[in-house]
Amino acid sequence: MSNRASFITDLVMIFVFALLARIAHNSQDLPLSFLGVLNTAWPFWLGMLLAWAYIAYRRLTGAAVSPAGLIAWIASVIVGLAIWGIKHQAVPHWSFIIVASVTSAILFLGWRGIARLRARKAAA
Repeated sequence: MSNRASFITDLVMIFVFALLARIAHNSQDLPLSFLGVLNTAWPFWLGMLLAWAYIAYRRLTGAAVSPAGLIAWIASVIVGLAIWGIKHQAVPHWSFIIVASVTSAILFLGWRGIARLRARKAAA
């Protein structure tokens, strides 16, 4: 998988992450709408963009679980939660940190693991 396709897949995974969050917390304060999903996604996208700048600079394989997947995941979580904290003038609750970290790890690392398995099957 090319780095361009890997980058786009990461963008989509953050969108899925934000969509799931909006579905789980659908309320008047957090409406389930396209703009609401984008509002949830953009801080995590910013972290992912910073990670991808580093991935491109180091010429890493974007579809690899390690190090590219780990870098993209960790950067998106740290930046996304930091911006959430700044926007809400509060430290995110520990349960939010855990759920955001685990869910995004499943999405960021999961597709890479599946892609690796498919590549191995195709090569065999």
